[in-house]
Amino acid sequence: MDFPDYNTVQEWLGEELEALPEAFFEGLNLGVVLMETTQYHEKSRPESPLFILGQYQRSGIGAQIVIYYGSFRAAYRGYSEERIREELRGTLRHEFRHHMEIRSGFRDLEEEDAYHLAKYEERFREHE
Repeated sequence: MDFPDYNTVQEWLGEELEALPEAFFEGLNLGVVLMETTQYHEKSRPESPLFILGQYQRSGIGAQIVIYYGSFRAAYRGYSEERIREELRGTLRHEFRHHMEIRSGFRDLEEEDAYHLAKYEERFREHE
């Protein structure tokens, strides 16, 4: 199966957003954006790329969630439509969890993400 085009993924993203409670969007004044780019984590290794599928971003002008279409295409090429949609849903909810936790003063998901990054890095230290 070819990977779905940008417009199809944008449509799926819209469907996922419509299913979320309005309260999730409070303080997310810049909304949710689908970018065409492929985003790699700064610690990504060529032999095992670490794609950033989504990102919660805050700045002086507000907060937004960015979903990277190119990263999804690179990571899930050849996967079923159902699996891609599941991953999109999971990524979107992961980023919303960042948004909600930061607004509440929690950092549990940041710690969880740091743990997974450390496990990724550990795989390469074992082979050096």
